[in-house]
Amino acid sequence: MSELLDLYEDYLRTEKKASANTISSYLRDMHQFEAAMLEQELELTEVLTQEVEHYAAGLTRKGRSAATVTRSIASIKSFYNCMIALGIMDHNPAKGVAPAKVERKLPQILTGKEVEQPECTDLKGYRDRAMLELLYATGIRVSELIALDVDDLNLSAGVLRCASKGKERVIPLYQTAVRALSEYLHRVRPQLVESPSETALFVNMSGDRMSRQGFWKLIKYYGEKAGIKEDITPHTLRHSFAAHLIGDGADIHAVQAMLGHGDTGASQMYAVYAAATAARSDS
Repeated sequence: MSELLDLYEDYLRTEKKASANTISSYLRDMHQFEAAMLEQELELTEVLTQEVEHYAAGLTRKGRSAATVTRSIASIKSFYNCMIALGIMDHNPAKGVAPAKVERKLPQILTGKEVEQPECTDLKGYRDRAMLELLYATGIRVSELIALDVDDLNLSAGVLRCASKGKERVIPLYQTAVRALSEYLHRVRPQLVESPSETALFVNMSGDRMSRQGFWKLIKYYGEKAGIKEDITPHTLRHSFAAHLIGDGADIHAVQAMLGHGDTGASQMYAVYAAATAARSDS
């Protein structure tokens, strides 16, 4: 159990005078939530509201009862209230989160038209296009995207080196992505970065490494601009990348390697998603 959950247990027992059953159920919920966040390489103090929402929706998709999902959300809210009371955090990312009313059996997969990249009219547009192109071209996680350094990119070889969870993989890039990244790297990034010691590949308009929260806002903005009504998240591009590759006949083991999945089971589900996307595109 993490140190934060130790603090939470003590808080429930001494400050809230909670019963043994309540403490047990709340801690069980938080163990499960923490494990899910660690799979996304997130500490509990780094969680955003979107992660709590998608975690709750995921419980519903897995067939958990409404009562179980409601209690789990209550446990998460209680935990973050504890973090606020202890001065560890200043906000509760679970505030306002409610159980999903409609179960969605498949994650959102974008059609080819929907993944068209933003127009380049200024520095931000060129940067955003490079980020979105790279994310869709490789299927890497957002945590991996924002952790990239300039040295991880080899444009002449057309490959990206991505390290995560102690493992490193080399992912090929198609020419459209190489062009977008080359334009950003040589023309745009030098105008954004003030410090020559900055190693981050993607930076915000202040010249600092792009944050996860900043990228969430970027995804939401372009989703709305494109008129996409469904909920779009950074992970949507990862789903779409895999589904489109498999739909085009790519070997599932190759997709598995690019995604960094430990087994084919996690990648095989995209064959179903590919079929669903193809049907959606034809409708």
